[in-house]
Amino acid sequence: MQKEILVLYYSPGGTTAEMANVIARGVESIDGMSARLRTVPDVSPEPEKTTPDIPPQGALYASNTDLTECSGLILGCPTHFGNMPAAMKYFIDHTSALWVSGKLAGKPAGVFSASSSLHGGQETTLLTMMLPLLHHGMLVVGLPYTETALLVTKTGGTPYGATRVSSATENYPLSKEEKQLCLALGKRVASIAVQLG
Repeated sequence: MQKEILVLYYSPGGTTAEMANVIARGVESIDGMSARLRTVPDVSPEPEKTTPDIPPQGALYASNTDLTECSGLILGCPTHFGNMPAAMKYFIDHTSALWVSGKLAGKPAGVFSASSSLHGGQETTLLTMMLPLLHHGMLVVGLPYTETALLVTKTGGTPYGATRVSSATENYPLSKEEKQLCLALGKRVASIAVQLG
């Protein structure tokens, strides 16, 4: 029976969704592993506004069941002022029951992010995503410098997790190094999940 890694992302503009798909390919390159892609709904400042139960396109919305059923987690979102956006924070804030029961403790996890500028807060966003994962007892992994793309990238990529530089006005494709690091993150989390059994 195949094990799954949950690739959970928020992507209002599509840039982190593109990364999530490459990360999922990295997960699925490991024997016995598959990726479960999920997203989170927008959070609206209008209290009466509701989100449809099924997104109009892309991955389904995540639930706490997705978190408990999977053998690991790779969490991604764009950076908003050096932090994760409200939609992702809102979803994570509703995982307290999993924290109390320890359902995520001991599972491997990684993080990824995108920003519209090179120094747009990617690393601090990755760190803010790691904090609740550590509270859940997850085994947070990054990207070691044995991933040589970290040494030559001129765009995204950090030892904390995969990143990309996109643009608010232009559609920049993932760079070669950004793709390599996305694949590496997927492989790394999936490989550790296999080793942990």
